[in-house]
Amino acid sequence: MERLAVAADLSQIVKAYDVRGVVPDQWDEPLAELFGAAFVRVTGASAVVTGHDMRPSSPGLSGAFARGAAAQGADVTEIGLCSTDQLYYASGALDIPGAMFTASHNPARYNGIKLCRAGAAPVGQDTGLAEIRELVERWSESGAPERAAGAPGTITRRDTLEDYAAYLRSLVDLTSVRPLKVVVDAGNGMGGHTVPTVFAGLPLTLVPMYFELDGTFPNHEANPLDPANLVDLRKRVREEDADLGLAFDGDADRCFVVDERGEPVSPSAITALVAARELARNGGKGTIIHNLITSWSVPEVVREHGGTPERTRVGHSFIKAEMARTGAIFGGEHSAHYYFREFWNADTGMLAALHVLAALGGQQGSLSALVAQYDRYTGSGEINSTVDDQTARLAAIRAAYEGRDGITLDDLDGLTVTSADWWFNVRPSNTEPLLRLNAEARDEPTMTKIRDEALTLIRS
Repeated sequence: MERLAVAADLSQIVKAYDVRGVVPDQWDEPLAELFGAAFVRVTGASAVVTGHDMRPSSPGLSGAFARGAAAQGADVTEIGLCSTDQLYYASGALDIPGAMFTASHNPARYNGIKLCRAGAAPVGQDTGLAEIRELVERWSESGAPERAAGAPGTITRRDTLEDYAAYLRSLVDLTSVRPLKVVVDAGNGMGGHTVPTVFAGLPLTLVPMYFELDGTFPNHEANPLDPANLVDLRKRVREEDADLGLAFDGDADRCFVVDERGEPVSPSAITALVAARELARNGGKGTIIHNLITSWSVPEVVREHGGTPERTRVGHSFIKAEMARTGAIFGGEHSAHYYFREFWNADTGMLAALHVLAALGGQQGSLSALVAQYDRYTGSGEINSTVDDQTARLAAIRAAYEGRDGITLDDLDGLTVTSADWWFNVRPSNTEPLLRLNAEARDEPTMTKIRDEALTLIRS
C-alpha cells in the first residue's frame, strides 16, 4: 500500500453519516484504500459489496477501497455502476456490509462514501464511522495498516441491476396500470442507468431527459430539491402533454414528482399517498414514520387509514433508527427520501416512484386530482437564514411565543411552535451558521403572516 506523504486531515471529510470531500485535494485513492481496510476491521466483515456512481473519480476510489478491504481478508463483490438504493439492495439481499461511492448531488469535483452494515443498516458517527476515522488517521501517519492474519480476500464482479429491478417491482402491484406518458429527468446521474431496467415491461411511454451518465453534470445540478433544477422537467412535461414527470438526484436515491400541469408535488403529499397504499397492503395496520417538518396532512392521512404516525427528527439516521425500533412499514421526509420496511428500512426513491405510477395508473383521473386529497395545507418550503448566533436567535423566538394562549412549544429538533391553525419549526444547521425555517398553515394568508413573523425574529 502506498505510503501517504502527509497524515490525512479527516475532520473536513468525515461527516455525521458519510465521507465526502473534494478529490484529490481532500482525499484520494490511497486514502480510499485505508478506508476499505478500516471498514473491514471495524465491522469484522468477512465479505463486502461495493458500488459507485458515474463520477470520473468513482471507479478508481471504489477499486482502491476494494483492495484495502480484500487485504484485510474480506471477499469483495463489486457491482460497479449503480444507484445508492441498488447498493442497499445488494447489501440487503446478500446480507453483507456495503460501500457506495457517490457525492449525491454535490458538484463534480466531490466524491464520498456511504457505508452500511449487513442488511443495509446505516453506519454513522455513533455506529462505527468514528472508529473508522481513527484507524484511517493512525494508518495515514504510520504508512499502512498491519496485515491481517490469514489469506487476503477475493475481488469479484457481479451485476445486480436486473435482480434489483425485479425485487422493486415485486413490492408494488403494477398489473392494473393504464398506459401513461412519463418524463424522467435523470440529471446525468444514476437514474439514467436504473430507470430503463426498472420500468421495462410497464405500459409507459418514457420520455428520457439527461440520461447520459456524466459526472460533470453538464445540464444542471442533480439536486431536484432546488426548484431551479426542475425548470427543464416542468417545461418538458407540459410540452409532451405527459401524465407526470419524475426527477432523480445524482445517486438516484431521491425522487421528486411533477404533475401533468408541470407543478411540483410536495414530498409530504407523496409520503401520505405511499403511506395510505402501504397501510392498505398491511391490512390497515402499521406505524408510519415522518419527520417533524412534513405536513400535517401526513399524520392525518395515516390515522384515517388505520395507521399510527410516529414523529421524529430530521435526518435519515433518525428515520432509520425509528423504523427499526418501531417496526414501521414506511417512512418519509420532506427532502423526498422514502424508507420501506421491505427494503431493509433503507431509502429508495425508485420504489416510491413505482407507487406513484401504480396509484395514478390504477384510476382514470389526473395526478393533480389524485394528490389533492393528500395536500391539504399551505407550506413555506425550507427557508435558510445566515445568523451570527443560532442559540440567541432561537431564544428570541422562544421568548416571543412562550406563554401565549393556545400555543405550544417543543424541542424535538430545534424549536417547533404550534397553534390550532399553523405551525413553524426553526432548526440550526450542524455545519453552517444557518437557521432553517419551515412553516405551514390552513391557508395562504395565515402561512405568509406567520412565516414573515418568524423570519423577522430570525433575522433581526
